[in-house]
Amino acid sequence: MRISTRGRYALRMMLDMALADSGNRAGKRDLPSDRRFQRNIWSRYVHSEQGWICTECPWPQGGYFLTRKPEEYTVGMILRLTEGSLSPVDCLDEGAESCPRQESCVTFILWKQLDDAIRGVVDKVTLQDLVDWSQVQGQDY
Repeated sequence: MRISTRGRYALRMMLDMALADSGNRAGKRDLPSDRRFQRNIWSRYVHSEQGWICTECPWPQGGYFLTRKPEEYTVGMILRLTEGSLSPVDCLDEGAESCPRQESCVTFILWKQLDDAIRGVVDKVTLQDLVDWSQVQGQDY
């Protein structure tokens, strides 16, 4: 499994919003301009807000913010939205037809264990976990 630049960027963007002050908002200039990318993330996980005329407001130009709390997003949710399936082989994709060789396929055992391991990590780690790790370790992403 290899995560694309789009998947890594989506995770970083969501983390930026989770780390941002003032209601988890990110300024418009901080987000990608790729429309296809925006459609995937924006339609499900991000809400935009128009700016205010007030110069003393925290986000006078408006911005974007998460529609849910960071602990309600898993890394798996974000990556599946941008990457599609994270399964190592097609026969383990959600909704895939059962392979006729599955019962006798020795490698299926390997692929299933690998799929379980991947899911066990990405579906357990939340955006809030990444926020916490960032604050504890003081590291960049």
